[in-house]
Amino acid sequence: MTSQKQQLNEQKMINHLSTVGILGNVILTAFKLLAGIIGHSGAMISDAVHSLSDVFATFIAFLGVKLSKKSADSEHPYGHDRLECVASMVLAAILLATGIGIGMSGVKTIIAGDYSHLQAPGTIALVAAIVSILTKEGMFWYTRHYAKILDSAAFMADAWHHRSDAFSSVGSLIGIGGAMLGFPVLDPLASVVICIFILKVAFDIFKDALDKMLDTSCSEEYEEKLADYIRKSQGVERLDLLRTRMFGNKVYIDAEIAVDGTLSLKDAHAIAEDVHDNVEKKFPNTKHIMIHVNPA
Repeated sequence: MTSQKQQLNEQKMINHLSTVGILGNVILTAFKLLAGIIGHSGAMISDAVHSLSDVFATFIAFLGVKLSKKSADSEHPYGHDRLECVASMVLAAILLATGIGIGMSGVKTIIAGDYSHLQAPGTIALVAAIVSILTKEGMFWYTRHYAKILDSAAFMADAWHHRSDAFSSVGSLIGIGGAMLGFPVLDPLASVVICIFILKVAFDIFKDALDKMLDTSCSEEYEEKLADYIRKSQGVERLDLLRTRMFGNKVYIDAEIAVDGTLSLKDAHAIAEDVHDNVEKKFPNTKHIMIHVNPA
């Protein structure tokens, strides 16, 4: 019953988070695009394109998380957790394409060398940049908060997508402000800065997802904490072996423990079972744990 209630609460959080993210980005994209066109700012139009990519990113994160929550079946006996990693990789690809497009536009304008045709941006573009920074930073912290509760890599990637948009708006603010002060080259230059921020975030998201897809072991800190907990378990004489691997956003654990060699098979099994159950309680992101018993 508790598990069912937890699943319903998670489902509500996923739906709420996705709705807020998609609606927020649609409104912000429209405002920034309008401000960029009226205010004659290429940097703000580039920023609007980045926000538009956030709409698709949030939808993909929502889809990835929904599918990863599906129960195991005969074709997928270990569940669907890795679909979150696939969603994160798609998010990284969207960011990469967006960043390259924005960067190329800015570079072409700079290489042309003739800035006489560039109009000084209007005040509305400057206001849009400030509104975007505050809104996207708020969305970053909001999404990050729920991503931690849900233990969701896809929503965490989406949170960093929001942060990259906030950073890109800082670049827009500097570029627009500089262009208004008589340095029009700063507007296309801001687009290049935005591109660099976006590409960095895309790389980080892709690397994190790839590590989880390739069964990378958990962090040294996590393994030390886990090993220390197992060693202190009642009946465990020593820990002979510990291996961990990431499975999507979950952890698989293989451990060999040594117990008193004079114990009966039943008693030794009981110790292993206690370790198994207690580790699952202490480390809730555990997907599967296998305990092998050796005589001490």
